[in-house]
Amino acid sequence: MTTPYAGSPYSYFEAPTAAPLGIVELMPGARNLMEYAGVAAGEKVLILTEHTVDPVVLQALAAAAAYRNAEVSLLSVAPFSPGGSDRENPGVDSIPEAAHGRADVVISCTWWAEVHCQPLFFSQVAQKGARFVSLHMAATAACLNTGARLPPEVYYAIMRRAAEIMDGAAELHLATAAGTDLTFKGVTLTPDDGPLVPGGWRPFPYGGVNFYPESCDGVFVIEDSTATGVPDERLAVTMVDNLVAEIEGGIAAEQLRRFGPDGYYMRHALLGVNPKVRLAGGTQFEREKHAGAFYLGIDGLTPDGAADPSQPGYAHCDCQFDRPTVTVGDTVLSREGRLTILDEPAIREVAARFGPPELVLDDNPQLILPRRHTGGPTKSN
Repeated sequence: MTTPYAGSPYSYFEAPTAAPLGIVELMPGARNLMEYAGVAAGEKVLILTEHTVDPVVLQALAAAAAYRNAEVSLLSVAPFSPGGSDRENPGVDSIPEAAHGRADVVISCTWWAEVHCQPLFFSQVAQKGARFVSLHMAATAACLNTGARLPPEVYYAIMRRAAEIMDGAAELHLATAAGTDLTFKGVTLTPDDGPLVPGGWRPFPYGGVNFYPESCDGVFVIEDSTATGVPDERLAVTMVDNLVAEIEGGIAAEQLRRFGPDGYYMRHALLGVNPKVRLAGGTQFEREKHAGAFYLGIDGLTPDGAADPSQPGYAHCDCQFDRPTVTVGDTVLSREGRLTILDEPAIREVAARFGPPELVLDDNPQLILPRRHTGGPTKSN
């Protein structure tokens, strides 16, 4: 028997801090982050952090940027609200917004995604011209020590192969042992297509193929969500033509209705592709990136019942599925949480540049990738 909050920490307050000397083990992941963001000498790097983030994690990120001779600044702010429910956090003309405008690179260490507030929404990121990387729920020592250790080249090889299979598919089907049976049609991919450019936003650790559907029909059974945590009874959501038609499931269902009182539509979804991201012990936004995992985001309708993806989601509820089966046409892309393309020769060939493919691609994240296989100038083949 679980409770609605079992396994779902609500903020960095509940994430354990690392021992000071643990920074040594965090540097491979911090280095990969700097590679991913393309941090160069002389650039202004803003680390936007919530007050509750582990200082050892911040030290690792700052040290990695400083090692590249970047100009590093840290700004500590109050926690962001779940799913953008607090529309004034932060408000327009806020200090984070102003600092963002002067940075070349922003590394955001937030718990809930900062993109659900207007000043830091995707459109504002594009206008500011900085390269923006978000560690939502991922600014932890455990995350830097696991998913962040996967070499960027290996991630790109897996991600691009998954995107190749998903792009242009007539439909994508999601099923779980808990009873999810959901079909997406008319999907438009927004994959990570290479080096981060000015005005671009990406999550870290890298980990998925994101898409927006034209339609979505069926039922999904929530295993963990922004609004409910882990429900203690079956919580089922029925989708009809991309709109939430029904929510069933006791207390958790009522929590979900209160979170988005104007109703919901299906905004986006993501297939995880990073084999080194944790499932056991990981937060929702960490687990979503695990190879073979899946998550979807329903978003609040406007008061007049419209879906407006051009604006921040002020009732954005992400729902996580750890062990799904994902089928694209006749291709099983994830079988009960196992990303099938990890076994393809071309993927294993890229992994072999960094170490034994069976180790680099092993999706049991209890097997931490040794430092010598994590990339960088000291990698061993």
